[in-house]
Amino acid sequence: MKARVPQGMGGGAQNMQAMIKQAQKMQEDMTAKQEELEAEEFKAAAGGGAVEVVMNGKRQIQSLTLKPEVVDPEDIEMLQDLVISAVNECIRNIEEKTSAEMDKITGGFNIPGMF
Repeated sequence: MKARVPQGMGGGAQNMQAMIKQAQKMQEDMTAKQEELEAEEFKAAAGGGAVEVVMNGKRQIQSLTLKPEVVDPEDIEMLQDLVISAVNECIRNIEEKTSAEMDKITGGFNIPGMF
């Protein structure tokens, strides 16, 4: 009795070349999207807008804005908490968008070590 390969499967070298081309195209698309995301600006605020942080897709802070009313020498801890909160929110936004954009390219296929 002969084992049968499901239709569309197999095909030998020809099918392997098509898969390699598809993987290369996916890698090119992912690289282009990553470069696009790295150039994009992401904003987040905390304390009702008292602290605002702007980061690029490389997770580098581009600007940090503090409203004067949030600067209280008697309560430095609150200011620190607001800055941390705004930075963490901005990083979360970057990661969510990066993940969503990469999922569009990979079809949700998780590639270990990629983004």
